[in-house]
Amino acid sequence: MRYILTLSYDGSSFCGWQIQPSAPTVQSCVQDALSKLLGKDISVTGAGRTDTGVNAINYVLHFDSDPLPYDASLFIYKLNAILPSGVAVHGIRTAPEPQRPADGSFSQDWHARYSATSREYHYFIHFRKDPFIERYSWWLRQPLDLEKMNRACAALIGEHDFSCFEKKGGNNATSICRVSEARWESYVPGHASLLGYPCGDGDYIVFTIRANRFLRNMVRAIVGSMVEIGRGRRPESWIAELMEGGSRSDAGESVPGKALFLSKVGY
Repeated sequence: MRYILTLSYDGSSFCGWQIQPSAPTVQSCVQDALSKLLGKDISVTGAGRTDTGVNAINYVLHFDSDPLPYDASLFIYKLNAILPSGVAVHGIRTAPEPQRPADGSFSQDWHARYSATSREYHYFIHFRKDPFIERYSWWLRQPLDLEKMNRACAALIGEHDFSCFEKKGGNNATSICRVSEARWESYVPGHASLLGYPCGDGDYIVFTIRANRFLRNMVRAIVGSMVEIGRGRRPESWIAELMEGGSRSDAGESVPGKALFLSKVGY
């Protein structure tokens, strides 16, 4: 039987999602916990990879097992008790059964990665020193021009070759992605709105991007390139120029992973 598990994790203690030899990863952490709870080796498949330090909220994975020995609430309770504090399981359910259309064809089993139709990421930046958000946001000392950055976002929308933002060494069959949303906006964090931490207009900004798929390091490279535009070092047209024929070395630097969140996986 196939089960769908949703969880969130703080990426600061992990070298990304995917299992690596002699390195702590989220995948190995969850597999070990499930194997301990169920008393047998369990292999999990996630909705996608995240890099070292990158966080995730409502991340989706699947695993195959005999019927669980506990109901859902008790299973989640026991699994959370085994997992470290940086990983929290929210829910578990059985995967949909494969469909058998009238034409006699047979659909594939539900898959956390291949059944996904979209992923959404958020990247957080702040301009005022803030000890309460430093762990999950990138502190920049110089202001950025959000209007210019948002105008540059227009070049990202649609289906394009994003190889100029792909880290070398990726094993993707194609660099074509379809972006449906990309925007910058200001926001007020909870400790400022609820507790009165000093906050001015535009002190905190967030980048949101949604696509059917993402390449390795793609979001962090896009943000790094956008920051160059926001600082006035590059024109708004630079993103379009990079995508028309630029390479990864032509684009901006990759920004820190700690401020990046995989926030939603659509099916």
